[in-house]
Amino acid sequence: MSLSASCDSVSQKRTLSSLLGSRVVKRPKQEDGQRLQEAAIQLLDQHQNFSDLLKEVGNPDPGNIFCTQNGEQKQEGFKGIPSDFVGSLLVCNLRRQATQLGVPVVVLSVKMVLERLMEIIGTEDENEDKKRELLTSSQRVQLCVLLESTKELLSQGVLCPKLLWMEYRRNQVHMLPKLEVVYHLHSYRILTLTYILQGDEGVRSWLVSQLKALCSWKPSEEQEETTTVQQKVLLMIVGVLVGSGFEQSHESAAPDKKISLLCCSVLDDMLFWLLDTMDKCSTLPSAGKGTMLWIQIFDASLCGVSTSAEALQRFFTHTLTQTLTYKPRLTVSDAITLQNEWTFAKASWLLTSLFRKLAVIFSVELLLHHLQQVLETREVNWKHVLCFLSTLLVYNPNAQPRLKELLSRLLSSAFESYDLENMITAFLLARQGALEGPGVFPHYSDWFKMCFGGGSGYHATSKKSLVFLLKFLSDLVPFEPPHYLKVHILHPPYVPVKHRSLLMEYVSLAKTRLADLKESVEDMGLYEDVSGADGAPVQPQCQAVQDVEKAVSLFESTGRISATVMEASIFRRPYFLTRFLPALLMPRVLPVKADARMSFIDALKKADKIPAAQFSFYVESCQRKRQDRSAACLDTNDDPLEILKVQLQEFTAMVVDGNDGEISAQLSRISHTLNIIIPGRPDELIGQTVIKVHIETPMWPELHVKVVNMILRSFSQCVLDASRANPPNKQSQWASRVVTVLLGNRQLLSSLIQRLWDLFHNQASLLSNAHLVGLAVFVVHLHASMSKSLLVELIPSALPNPVPVGEALSSALVCSTHTNMLSCVRLCVAAMCYGICRGNSLPQQQQQEYIPSALYKKLMYLIPRLLPEARRPSIIASDSVFEHVEENLQGLWSSTTDSNSTWRKTAWYLWRHTAFRQLQQMPQYQLLFSEWLAHELRVQRSEDVLSDTERQEYQQWACLELYLTHSEEQGGCGGDMKILCSHLFSAIMDQKLSEQSPKRSDTGTCLPDILSRLQELVYEMEVTELSGRHGGRADLSDFLFELVSQRCPTTESSTSLSVISELNLQHTLTVWNRVLLALPAVLFIKVKAEGGRMTMDCNKLIEHVNQHQRKVCSPAGLLSCHVTAHFLRGVLCASVRCGYAVEELNKTWSQICLHCPLLVISTVHWWERLSPLMRSQWSRLYDEEPLPQQLQLLTDCQHWASSLGTGRSSSMPPAPPLLLAASLHRAWRDHTEDSQAFSAALNTLRPDRGIQSRQVIVFLLFLCINDYLSELLYPQERNNQRARNLFTELLSLVVDCGDWLLIFNSKEHGVYHLVTRVTTDKFTRLMPWAFYNLLLQQSADLLQKAMCCPGFLHTAILCYIKLLQLFLEGETPTTTTESSKEQVMVEPFRILSHSKQFVLRAISQTSPTALSSGQLRQLESQCADLDPEVRAALSVHLDPHSLSPEIDFF
Repeated sequence: MSLSASCDSVSQKRTLSSLLGSRVVKRPKQEDGQRLQEAAIQLLDQHQNFSDLLKEVGNPDPGNIFCTQNGEQKQEGFKGIPSDFVGSLLVCNLRRQATQLGVPVVVLSVKMVLERLMEIIGTEDENEDKKRELLTSSQRVQLCVLLESTKELLSQGVLCPKLLWMEYRRNQVHMLPKLEVVYHLHSYRILTLTYILQGDEGVRSWLVSQLKALCSWKPSEEQEETTTVQQKVLLMIVGVLVGSGFEQSHESAAPDKKISLLCCSVLDDMLFWLLDTMDKCSTLPSAGKGTMLWIQIFDASLCGVSTSAEALQRFFTHTLTQTLTYKPRLTVSDAITLQNEWTFAKASWLLTSLFRKLAVIFSVELLLHHLQQVLETREVNWKHVLCFLSTLLVYNPNAQPRLKELLSRLLSSAFESYDLENMITAFLLARQGALEGPGVFPHYSDWFKMCFGGGSGYHATSKKSLVFLLKFLSDLVPFEPPHYLKVHILHPPYVPVKHRSLLMEYVSLAKTRLADLKESVEDMGLYEDVSGADGAPVQPQCQAVQDVEKAVSLFESTGRISATVMEASIFRRPYFLTRFLPALLMPRVLPVKADARMSFIDALKKADKIPAAQFSFYVESCQRKRQDRSAACLDTNDDPLEILKVQLQEFTAMVVDGNDGEISAQLSRISHTLNIIIPGRPDELIGQTVIKVHIETPMWPELHVKVVNMILRSFSQCVLDASRANPPNKQSQWASRVVTVLLGNRQLLSSLIQRLWDLFHNQASLLSNAHLVGLAVFVVHLHASMSKSLLVELIPSALPNPVPVGEALSSALVCSTHTNMLSCVRLCVAAMCYGICRGNSLPQQQQQEYIPSALYKKLMYLIPRLLPEARRPSIIASDSVFEHVEENLQGLWSSTTDSNSTWRKTAWYLWRHTAFRQLQQMPQYQLLFSEWLAHELRVQRSEDVLSDTERQEYQQWACLELYLTHSEEQGGCGGDMKILCSHLFSAIMDQKLSEQSPKRSDTGTCLPDILSRLQELVYEMEVTELSGRHGGRADLSDFLFELVSQRCPTTESSTSLSVISELNLQHTLTVWNRVLLALPAVLFIKVKAEGGRMTMDCNKLIEHVNQHQRKVCSPAGLLSCHVTAHFLRGVLCASVRCGYAVEELNKTWSQICLHCPLLVISTVHWWERLSPLMRSQWSRLYDEEPLPQQLQLLTDCQHWASSLGTGRSSSMPPAPPLLLAASLHRAWRDHTEDSQAFSAALNTLRPDRGIQSRQVIVFLLFLCINDYLSELLYPQERNNQRARNLFTELLSLVVDCGDWLLIFNSKEHGVYHLVTRVTTDKFTRLMPWAFYNLLLQQSADLLQKAMCCPGFLHTAILCYIKLLQLFLEGETPTTTTESSKEQVMVEPFRILSHSKQFVLRAISQTSPTALSSGQLRQLESQCADLDPEVRAALSVHLDPHSLSPEIDFF
């Protein structure tokens, strides 16, 4: 065997990496490194096939693209070998081979890479489609491996990308380049698509064809990876094309312009292909293969990732223009004729999708303005134009008023210059809007009457204008659809009497055209929808029926015959006599009481609009109808109501003695009669599952009331008669059958439920016992029959969702007064007694159908409240008492129907019954504590059956003995006082939040009682936990703050909250503050044992103020006096629990000063009022001991600030800077007149006197800005001139140091971070606005000093960026001040414009060293999308690299 043969054998068995790996293992010493390298080079010399070498030495997992088994194996083989070492081996081998072959190394590397590339692309799976447009997964991995190696060659300078592409295109003479290969070359930055566009002359031809092929090719559903790559390829290509084609460059060089035109041409070709496909394929399956994929590219969120916003807008504008002007083959006459077929509903869904995506980044004004420009300057495709308008109107509700404005401008321009183009454009656009229906745009007839129907119309200015209009309408006649001609005839334009002949000429021409089209004006309805939205003509008979219904409806609402009917009886008499009157006078069974139709006929008869013979025939026909219908029921001529009355009496007699067959037959007769009196509506659905009941405005006539009352009265009598003979469990199924018959007529059923609701809610106290029993039984059977099929929806909505009928009727039983409670308990006791007796012999599941849970819960609330003996533990907790209670169902029901029995006896009997007690074990019958609280809070204290003392005893029993001891599964609190208190707290909060009217008072309800129960329980928890061994009182304050935190949004910033959420938060915290003030103040301060002594912990209090109270302060940055005093009292009282009270109080207040600036500022503001209170309370707690040092310091600071304000000098107290600033701020607000003395006092606090003075001035500056914002947003408070003057004085003091800039940085973590915890989030967001609004009003000298301040430029640009974001989000305040100058400055757009000029001037005047490189990059990144001009200024003036660009050789 030869040496070469041996090498070949070895190379087949072991890879290069394994050989190198084994060598490394065998010779790990550094001194053998050179020998190892020589051996490797010798091996590479013998391995002359570079393509095979590229297969082996690449990185198998490039860029986390995709990993395969082969890749994993290779990765294991090369584990531990660095890529630069492998690259060095490749380069070394390339150079050696190039030397041997005598060719440049670049040429050889291109040849080798290209051979490997073609080998990868050429390896197709036999099972794969030959027309596959993307690589397979394995090909993709191999290609990425190759490109990693190629990138390494490129980095070492042995590969020429330009030569690589030239050779690649030469090898692809008979094939087009694969777009995925281009994508990967671009992604690996080996060969960008931009270079290909510049260097490849034939790129346009193959790029367009390949894009079409890629869009049309659809991978299988299993190939999710391929689908992702397909989208990435398209997005990359489109991003480059849009960027190169539509980015505006300052240098308009010829090559750039050529590339721009090329990119636009490629994108246009794809758009035209898309539009052509839409015309050919109108159905979804055929068109969705390729076009939809290209339409998705127009998604602004995807397409805009790699391009600027301006380029994207230019691209979308260009595309919209091309679409609107593509193939303008249709003339205006074609548009007039075919417009009905171009509505949104009939348009191609692909075309409307394209329009939606193109319009999403523009406002309606811009789109309509652009549409007008295109119409004025281009030949357009009218189909595309009108479909675009329809899409805009349908999807954008703001488009209608803007379109009306555009139409007004077009018509004004048309009549000013007598321009036919503007005229036809206006008519086409108006008609297109009308085609989309009245919800989108007014009817065409309404628009035409509004524009031309009055003396103020566009045409009414002169005879020339009138002639112009009529000539225009006449020219349209040959092309007009008939419904537009009818509009012009029936609603002609206003014409003066002297020019009436001109109008009659047009009318004659239009009628002639209608006759040619075999259309009659007389067949047109009075109220016909002439918008032509559907394009389908309405039959004259159907149109007449619609006109009659509309006319009757108008007569019912107004009480007068409409003018349209009166005019038709004169001017359109043929239609009125032959169409309208026959439809109105259709024979029918006349109701007992005249309805709206009969009244309308009578009114027309009195007005002599109905011929006598026609009216007599109508009356005779109605009488025959009634006779025929009555004969079908009975052989009498009685009224249907009398028939029903007789049938119900007969049925009542059958209930006791009749058999089932007779009862069923009689019910069938009753059902037939009911259907005659109250016929079912034709629009009732068979599968209808919700019955709508109007509880405030009855929707049924008096006839329905009579029928319903007859049914309920008869049913109640049947209940009494049947109960005398047998108990419910031994009666027949007569009651269920009656209810089943009623369920078949939904209109009657709705009337029945509405009548029951009205009786229970408004007249329950007036009903006798017999009526209540009958109605209770009816409700039970109604609930049992409807529980599984029908739900009830009350209108207006008294309940959140449709509910079973039992729950709906239960909501009518209000238990707010003594009278209501008695009526409710009587009805519910009767229903429960009947349900228990009726369901006794049935399975348990069917038993529950006869016991409505809502009525059962009413009794669980009312019986213990009205019967104190029912609260005994033996009755509630034990079943032993039931053993000696006689289980007699007959006795239970007889006590209900016995006239000598009282409701108390029956309720007590029912309360002790076993079946009634057992129901309480089921979840649906348990009265939860929250439900009990809701009932109790509805009780009116002045009309309660219980006295104040009795109510207190009852509520304490319910809270402590009933629900506290019950488990949570039973609706209780499981013995946990905190759960009990949380329920009380939630009920109180919900009750207050549910009050819609501000005039409603809490004093009428039991809210004060429930609040008293909460106070008692919280106080009990405090006392018991203080004396307990666990020291658990520390948890009580946490518990209270946790309760309110759960009801507030969890976000720390309100920027993510909607306006409604912010209002809800404000309302919630306002209610919470009222509850807070009702609880002992000491509860909100945590006292805990620490280091062998008791200490105060205010962390929860501080967190609560910073997170919640701060957001709802009014004015911003100031707690109310009551809340501030409450928190201070809590601190003083809690100090009593500590061993070293004074020391602990000083420590606590110091902590508050450091972490809760809002409470500090509020305390200083209200200290004049709070100081006597705090001194008095301290004296009560600690006899005559002086105030602690920290509290005394508040008084000292106040005196110091007051002395400065009056011109007296005094030494600065040793207090925190914020406390001193708040004191000065308060003094400044008090000294409104002597501002000069205060200004002079500020000079004593110059920053050069120390750090503390500087910090005081900066904090005071922040408080001044807060005042300025508050007074500017709420100008009714005071004039903001003082705040501006103070800002100027303070700024002049600290302008030389950079501290004042820190208060405008919301991310400041230094000493000034406290300012973010003072004011509301809204004010914090407006700080950049205040920065420029105040700064730009300063003198030029002060501005120049500010610009020289360290860190000024960085802060100024950050504030400008935030100001721009505020402007884009619409959050900049729009206010006006007294003088015109100030008004200009406050106006948001002017502020933004002046701010930008100021920033640009500051950038140009600032040294490049003013910003660090990190700050510069940060600002450039933030300005890139919002304001490229500022970014460019930063790069030009401050970026040192922009002045000396490095030369890029590659």
